[in-house]
Amino acid sequence: MVKGSFTDESFWSVQIDRLWKARIIDGYNLLPKLLPDFISKVEIIEGDGGIGTVKKLSFTKGINGNGFVIEKIMALDRDCYLIKDTVINGGLIGPRLISYSFEHKFEKISDHSTLVKLTVEYESSDEYPLSVEEQNLLIVRMTGIMKAIEGYLHTHPTAYV
Repeated sequence: MVKGSFTDESFWSVQIDRLWKARIIDGYNLLPKLLPDFISKVEIIEGDGGIGTVKKLSFTKGINGNGFVIEKIMALDRDCYLIKDTVINGGLIGPRLISYSFEHKFEKISDHSTLVKLTVEYESSDEYPLSVEEQNLLIVRMTGIMKAIEGYLHTHPTAYV
């Protein structure tokens, strides 16, 4: 078993409050509408959206054989724009990873731009850390979700204000 982590930063041309509300607060409603070829539905299994909430993201067929991911919110600070989700079932849990989590920290750059820092922590089920390709796959998925939200917010300027 190997414990590891990696980080990524991305800039988005959207106000921090709108991006936070669309991605974190209402993502369970918005993501299946924006990404129907990737996410078929998002369900809240337990909780009210705060710490301890368990969400299930169901993927369309053909997404690397993974039909779902169940995540639990481990940390949520609305004032600091920080959320940490731990995957508790599905996704890469199984042959490759014992556990993994995503922490998103949103930072205001200007009135119309936001920096999102992503930190992924994991524990592999073998003696090898995640390869650069495996890390990039997770980053690309997160970036794709954010690009879809950014595009939606640009074309709907009154959404999530």
